[in-house]
Amino acid sequence: MRSGAKVAIVGGVFAVVASGVGYGGYNLWTGITGGNTSVATKAGEAPKSGPVTPEEVGTAAKDFLAAWAAGEPERAAQLTDDPVNAGPALAGFRSHASVSAAEITPGPATGTTVPFTVRATVTYEGLSKPLTYSSRLTVVRGLSTGRPLVKWQPSVLHPKLTASGTLRTGPSKTGPVKAIDRNGKELTAEKYPSLGPVIDQLRSRYGAAAGGKGGVETVIESGSSSAPDTTLLVLSKGEPGLLRTTIDAGVQAAAEKAVAAYDQAAVTAIEPSTGAIRAVANSPAQGFNTAFQGKQAPGSTMKIVTAAMMMKHGIAGPDTVVECPPTVPWDGYPFHNLKDFEIKGGTLTESFRRSCNTAFVKAITPLKAKGIHNTALGETARDSFGIGLTWSVGVSTEDGSVPESSGVETAASYIGQGKIQMNALNVASLSATVANGGFLQPYLIPASVGDREFATTGPLAPGVASGLKRMMRAATAPGGTAAEAMAGVPSPKGAKTGSAEVDGQGTSNSWFTGYSGDLAAGAVVESGGHGADAAGRVVARVLKAG
Repeated sequence: MRSGAKVAIVGGVFAVVASGVGYGGYNLWTGITGGNTSVATKAGEAPKSGPVTPEEVGTAAKDFLAAWAAGEPERAAQLTDDPVNAGPALAGFRSHASVSAAEITPGPATGTTVPFTVRATVTYEGLSKPLTYSSRLTVVRGLSTGRPLVKWQPSVLHPKLTASGTLRTGPSKTGPVKAIDRNGKELTAEKYPSLGPVIDQLRSRYGAAAGGKGGVETVIESGSSSAPDTTLLVLSKGEPGLLRTTIDAGVQAAAEKAVAAYDQAAVTAIEPSTGAIRAVANSPAQGFNTAFQGKQAPGSTMKIVTAAMMMKHGIAGPDTVVECPPTVPWDGYPFHNLKDFEIKGGTLTESFRRSCNTAFVKAITPLKAKGIHNTALGETARDSFGIGLTWSVGVSTEDGSVPESSGVETAASYIGQGKIQMNALNVASLSATVANGGFLQPYLIPASVGDREFATTGPLAPGVASGLKRMMRAATAPGGTAAEAMAGVPSPKGAKTGSAEVDGQGTSNSWFTGYSGDLAAGAVVESGGHGADAAGRVVARVLKAG
């Protein structure tokens, strides 16, 4: 395929444009056949099989894009492997999205994938604006016909479109919102990119209540009550309603810069005394909100909960001598410390400070005698830290899960592996709970907005609260796993490192959570290695900003 080829819809009438290095003499009006004679199946021959050839990729992609641009959705749909779903979606490009003109420019194929750029003009009731975006398509061989076909998926039409979504232009359902931080400073996606998806959700949920008036927009309607619509183009602005959030613009700016140093990272900051969320940032900034909606094993940051469980059930306190051998078996599986270190005659605080895995796995034994070793960790997470309850933050979140386990998974869960799933919001809340002496549900929008109820638990027992603070403080002292990362962070402070092994991933995910004064934070850096190496730097930068 020639990289300069273009197909277009011009002046409301669908036509084909050939330019310079375009399609040359190829007759797009008569040549859209799903393959010319060099790739078509001849009468009496069995359908072709095997991988599609570069020639077939070029022809199939060219034919499909030409039919789409020519305003012939039925024909374009027949050039895909799913015409039933492709046809209505392609027809809606003009009828629902109000595209009056478009130029599609394909790029060079990479294997069976062809990227392309759409430069469209959207026109609605006298309003008109350009809309440009890039997408890609993949060519496959039809199972029954053997023909090269475009593999249909909604993202071909637009990269943000899903199976439940619809591309539409018209009056917006809700007015825009002007989100402001705790001090009244405006928060925009341009200045704080990670807040883009958050502001979209805030508009979807609270736009009407904020009192804004809608304009005319091109949007992707999500088709889901849990996902917001995505605005692609504003043809006429509405009047925004004012919506105050708990974000602190200064902390948010620091969080954005901290995660930007990594390809995949997330951080959340919380005020322990109130539960107010002061920052949320992701890298990449746009798209999935990993900080709030991620679901991953949190590694040794979970030892905060395990230590609380041990104190709650009388297994050990901060000064109790506990065993920390190099390895310990559970159901035939050996659990190791990093580089198989051991601590002889050390206390629980020392094992926490150096993140001894085996000391926390051995905590299972006395609980097994009581028959609660498979459930005690989950009960402590729920009753003391709110993990497992339903949080009403103001936008969509995954609220953490510590399910009942058995066998090796129980041992793994005590050190933050197994079935446990958390995100940066959850682990930030662990530190906030310790700093505050009890769980306060994190929130971005006050409960009074939308008449919501927050999740609640009782306070930590005084001995558990003081013991956890002591252990987390020890982790930041010389010799502690968090000492280097937390150097320069103001006291009072505490922290816990973590690294989580993920199947098929060469390097562990880096986790870190900590607090300083009345600010707590939690972070994850995918494939970041040890907790202090990457996530610790992110958390420290955020805490210093607070």
